[in-house]
Amino acid sequence: MRNVIIGTAGHVDHGKTSLIEAMTGYNGDELKEEKERGITIDLSFTNMKRGDTNVAFIDVPGHEKLVKNMISGAFGFDASLFAIDANEGIMPQTIEHLEVLNILKVKNIIVAFTKCDLADKETIEKRKNEIKNLVAKYENLELLEIFETSIYDKKSIEKLKEYLFNLPPRKISHSKFFRYYIDRVFSLKGIGTVVTGTVLSGQVKLKDKIFINETKTLTTVKNLQVHGENVEEAYTHQRVAINLNISHKELKKGYLLSTKGYLRGFKQIDVFVKPVEGKELFHNMEVLFISGAKKIPGRVLMFNPEDKEGYATLKLDEKAFLVFEDPFVILHKGRVVGGGKVLNPISDPIKKKKKLKLLKALDRKDFKSAFEILVQNHKRGFGLLQSYQRFNLTPQEALEIAKELKNVFIDEENYNIFSADVKNEIRHIIKNIYEKNRFAFLSPASLQLRIKWASDKLIKSVLDEFVKEGYLIIEDNIYKRKDLKGVDITKSVEHRLYKLLDNSGLTPEAPYNIYEKLNIDRKVGDNAMKKLTAAKKVIRLAHNLFVTDKNINLAIKKMKEIIEKEGYIDIKKFKEHMPMSRKYIVAYLDYLDNLEEIVKKENKRYFRYKAD
Repeated sequence: MRNVIIGTAGHVDHGKTSLIEAMTGYNGDELKEEKERGITIDLSFTNMKRGDTNVAFIDVPGHEKLVKNMISGAFGFDASLFAIDANEGIMPQTIEHLEVLNILKVKNIIVAFTKCDLADKETIEKRKNEIKNLVAKYENLELLEIFETSIYDKKSIEKLKEYLFNLPPRKISHSKFFRYYIDRVFSLKGIGTVVTGTVLSGQVKLKDKIFINETKTLTTVKNLQVHGENVEEAYTHQRVAINLNISHKELKKGYLLSTKGYLRGFKQIDVFVKPVEGKELFHNMEVLFISGAKKIPGRVLMFNPEDKEGYATLKLDEKAFLVFEDPFVILHKGRVVGGGKVLNPISDPIKKKKKLKLLKALDRKDFKSAFEILVQNHKRGFGLLQSYQRFNLTPQEALEIAKELKNVFIDEENYNIFSADVKNEIRHIIKNIYEKNRFAFLSPASLQLRIKWASDKLIKSVLDEFVKEGYLIIEDNIYKRKDLKGVDITKSVEHRLYKLLDNSGLTPEAPYNIYEKLNIDRKVGDNAMKKLTAAKKVIRLAHNLFVTDKNINLAIKKMKEIIEKEGYIDIKKFKEHMPMSRKYIVAYLDYLDNLEEIVKKENKRYFRYKAD
């Protein structure tokens, strides 16, 4: 099914809703208040079909006080059908709506002069020239066609319908993650929670788990409808009603649904902003920020306080979950004063001068320069998995750009870029370990546990450099000093491991802590511990508790001495004679139960011959 989304716009009472009804036979004004007042208060939706083409109408409000709803509707338009009364012509809200569409880059404008049966030819021609001249003033708008219509002239309505059915939809990509603003939420008896909105990117399927970004909760898709028909899947740019497995009380208009893991929310975003004609922006101005169906109060902080347009930071009262180049509109005291596009949706701790360079690079889509700035700012790794949000690029597209950079290390598997400078830091850490402990036997994975910000691929590249330089050699993915070429790693580790355990007495540390002290790889350490245990040189008392054969014999001897003296042993008696933590005491007492000469009664241990 080919889907085209048409937004109707224009001044109040210029006949938008009546025009839609004439084309579709349906009046989109569903709310009781709308019927009574005779104007469209909230977004109303209807559609018409012919063959495999579906034309969906979003009838947005024209009343000046309801401009916020008009903005949220315009976010997903393919084209805007502008209704203008042939007699009244251009009105203040006509201009305001055009300004909004220009900011949101809804390029295609179709004008329908309404009530043409009540206007003479001379007036209609005059109105045509007026609208042509007006639309020409806006850089992002293009006037496609002008129609003369009357709801009482079926031919004029059919001519408009024919044009709309043949209007090509904009090109869309199905590769990006699912994103969807809620513009209505309600509950239906026997069905449950239903939300409506436009799929901005990606796709959604039945039984999908989708993320509510504002509440950080997951919900499940129970049903999908596209214009009243049940579907198994909905795609980018379709108007969709989604039946969700969640209470409608947990959702609000403006909430953003998405695939989990792609978006982060921030209260500060960097943008390019400019005023609409006849309005003024100023530094620290209180505004209402609107993007899609999201409305958030905030302030505009210009990078240069003297500027009236340009690069700015929007400081918002709550988090916004935005994507690079998302369009937005800002209102001041209820009126549209300006708008622009999001350049940096992720708040970075970056100095103002450097950030300005970043924003200029992003503004001209010079991603290579932007990457260079961000890599230098994120010394310990700049992740490309954020590319959807940061640049509206797939991670793979971002990776190809990253390959053009110089003096960086790219971890392609984990989509991470590191400044080449950090390799010197890692070299110093590794060299220091091997200098302090000549018998260090490490792998990239074991070093990554210490250098948590570095990927194992980056660490391996540094280790391999040491191999090339002749300082280290590699044996079964374990790196050791070259001067230990003849040393057997396993036997060396067994010897050192046993010695440290033996010196630890009755309260040894957990194996992983011991491995770290000895600077040995965990896998190597585990293998050595297994061999020592199999040889019964080391006894496993409990999870992560190993003692040497000498120490277990010492513990048994001391426990027997306590029984001989006190008549029995339990946790309390043990602690009185050998103070240590409960985990060790319990482990030793449990091991004591294995001896034939010991009997346990009510958590006390006795010699069997005395208990009898």
